[in-house]
Amino acid sequence: MRRDHGGDLAMAIQTFGGQPDEWIDLSTGINRVPYPVASLPAEAWAALPGRIAHDRLVAAARMAYGTGWSILPLAGAQAAIQLLPTLGIEGPVRIVIPTYNEYAGVLAAAGHAVQPVTHLDALEGAAMAIVVNPNNPDGRRTDPARLTQIARQVDLLIVDESFADPHPELSMLGGDCPGNVIVLRSFGKFYGLAGMRLGFALGAQASLERMRERAGPWAVSGPALEIGARALSDPGWRATSIGRLAAETARADALAAGAGWHLVGGTALFRLYDTPDARAAQARLARDRIWSRVFPGADRWLRLGLPGCREEWQRLAAALR
Repeated sequence: MRRDHGGDLAMAIQTFGGQPDEWIDLSTGINRVPYPVASLPAEAWAALPGRIAHDRLVAAARMAYGTGWSILPLAGAQAAIQLLPTLGIEGPVRIVIPTYNEYAGVLAAAGHAVQPVTHLDALEGAAMAIVVNPNNPDGRRTDPARLTQIARQVDLLIVDESFADPHPELSMLGGDCPGNVIVLRSFGKFYGLAGMRLGFALGAQASLERMRERAGPWAVSGPALEIGARALSDPGWRATSIGRLAAETARADALAAGAGWHLVGGTALFRLYDTPDARAAQARLARDRIWSRVFPGADRWLRLGLPGCREEWQRLAAALR
């Protein structure tokens, strides 16, 4: 099955013209004020990724996420999703929808019977249950205590916290680790470095070891180990970014309301709006070289990431007037 994603500027350019550097890509939930990357030591590029750099990254992730859970670094949360079929689960896979479509795509391709559900109560009895928290694209939030209850009702619970960095109160990682829960975290979204490809699986050691074996010996590049450890060890940047994003979601919502759009939901990294016609709204922004996200089967929904610099905010404001 074809999986639809944001970030496809080639499609925007093919349809509306322009050059890549003329566009503001707000079709993803990636922070457009990224963590500043300084020069890297030569060995980060030249040497195979080693245990010392790996352990330094894991220690930094443990501090940033405030957790004692076991941690497996991978080449993005997507890499962890690709490994889910290797966990040996037999039986129905239930996914709370609407949500990120890679879960259904990856698991169905591996031969699992995927059952989309719309309520948490419907997860009971699943061999594998999947909840994205906060959810993409509508920002639906689930209390961690409720997720702990769900874990008792299923064989394996996967909780995707890719957008949880600005919302630490939603994370399960501050509590004890249930033996049948795996939490996925994205690095690139909040830290604005999606091209670096870094993410984490956290959970019981036995499950992570199975994933580690299938991921291979050098699942994360040397530069990603180094940059990830630096960024995750920087609580000042994290706190400043969380505060800025909280303020800017209100700013984006005000601009959208002025255009006659209504907030459906979202996170600190993206907003989802109800519009009279999502394709028309997307085209309206595209004429000003701003790319947004629409969804198959949801004719009124338009998702918008947050601009970065002052010029980007000015361009969005002008496009929505």
